[in-house]
Amino acid sequence: METKKWIYSFGGGTSEGNKDMKAVLGGKGAGLHEMAKIGVTLPPGFTIITEACKAYEENNNKIPADILQAVWPALAHVEELMGKKFGDLENPLLFSVRSGAAQSMPGMMDTILNLGLNDESVLGLAKASKNERFAWDSYRRFISMFGEIALEIEHKHFEKAISALKERKNVKLDTELTADDLKELVSDYKAIYQKTIGTSFPNDPRKQLEMAIEAVLRSWNNNRAVVYRKLNDIRGLLGTAVNVQSMVFGNMGLTSGTGVAFSRDPTTGENKLYGEFLINAQGEDVVAGIRTPNKISDLEKIMPEAFQQFLSIVRKLENHYKDMQDVEFTIQENRLFFLQCRIGKRSAAAALKIAMDLVEEGLITKEQAIKRIDPNSLNQLLHHQPDPDSLKAATLLGKGLAASPGAACGQIVFTAEDAKKWVEDGKKVVLVRLETSPEDIEGMNVAEGILTARGGLTSHAAVVCRGMGRCCVCGWEGIEKLDDDEKYMRIGGKTYKEGDWLTIVGTTGQVYEGKVKLIEPELDSLPYRTIMGWADAVRKLSVRTNADVPKDAQTAVKFGADGI
Repeated sequence: METKKWIYSFGGGTSEGNKDMKAVLGGKGAGLHEMAKIGVTLPPGFTIITEACKAYEENNNKIPADILQAVWPALAHVEELMGKKFGDLENPLLFSVRSGAAQSMPGMMDTILNLGLNDESVLGLAKASKNERFAWDSYRRFISMFGEIALEIEHKHFEKAISALKERKNVKLDTELTADDLKELVSDYKAIYQKTIGTSFPNDPRKQLEMAIEAVLRSWNNNRAVVYRKLNDIRGLLGTAVNVQSMVFGNMGLTSGTGVAFSRDPTTGENKLYGEFLINAQGEDVVAGIRTPNKISDLEKIMPEAFQQFLSIVRKLENHYKDMQDVEFTIQENRLFFLQCRIGKRSAAAALKIAMDLVEEGLITKEQAIKRIDPNSLNQLLHHQPDPDSLKAATLLGKGLAASPGAACGQIVFTAEDAKKWVEDGKKVVLVRLETSPEDIEGMNVAEGILTARGGLTSHAAVVCRGMGRCCVCGWEGIEKLDDDEKYMRIGGKTYKEGDWLTIVGTTGQVYEGKVKLIEPELDSLPYRTIMGWADAVRKLSVRTNADVPKDAQTAVKFGADGI
């Protein structure tokens, strides 16, 4: 009997999978295999197939022995390609473990970075890299991610520990902490682990890997992933794949960094690079919105060679997939690596413009362009906008990042739970957070709009809001203090409490005090008219409206109705 193939390897210029294997390898895995196949530089690794999720559940939530047996030869292949050993104390090979379902679910499932570190190998990493700070920074990140994901320790415990340390050391940013500070933080994190779990942090790298794979498989059925699938009507998927990939490091100093970018603007569809990066950081820092990042265009000044290479590969991927790309990348000491590529989520307005432009560029046909537009998403084009006359009398509090279009007016709430309760009581709310996390998904779904103090245009809040068609302003530094326990925030020395009114404009990033009148938009953009014209040319149905008054008939004609 033929042995089942649980694992597909990629890297070193070859891959066992391709872009058409999403159902088997998940979206992230299929993208990694395809990039390896077409010669994009990426860290080698392997993908455990989506069917493993079901096998894990059927085996009483334990990884079946035949899957684990297949992991170790695949891992040995990566060791060979990298010239390093997993668990080595002198120069350890470290891994990231990431989820990846067949359909993209941004931020809903789990990622663990720097897996393989322990009290001994962190010293070897410091010596091999000649960078003690980097080694201890990687270790503290691993302990917190592993604790949160593999053992479900609440993120706030680790967040409080690092905030307290920064206060003691009188620094604002994580990057200002020294190697000695980070050693202290590792001790604090391990104490949290011991206190919460009742055992010490696992030092055996193989045990760490088993627990991480198990955590990713388990994350398929965590509450936020289940809710996201329900909200987005995602059905019939086998589960999540698990991508185990060798680490490259964006936190090795000022010649290293990490970022997320789109080949075109996902809000407007404009054909220009759109994205962000952080120097001396790891990938989750950008997506989680913990620090507000730099614009991708700034990379050209800071690392010109890496930027030109980046530009060239992004264009190559867009031409290969014939669609707008969403990519994650890391630069390790001026060397560029790609960690993910996928078809990028976009607003309805962007979808129309991108489809029209791709036809003009000769990449797709008019028929393909029409099929790429989700009819339901066109409701997003009816986003409210602030009334210009009402704006003149409004008090402008400041301006954040214009993350997702439209305008929203509502009463302030500070937690996703409160957003749900207030909306159930028939109220309109604006959800205000330091930064959103995947746990906030239900509150984000019912809020009129979302405002965050931290995070950029590719943070969790921005990406999810664009996909939902929800208005969002991110990274607004005007919030001086936000206390979601006491339910208030301070802006310009003034206190705003839960229930106070706020208006945000996701199209411009502006934030206004109180209620601003909102008006209906006009549907008259060139991409809208063009795509609708193409659709009219091939449609076989006639559309008529049921209208009782002249105004309704005029509206129907404006929307393309043939008669009454």
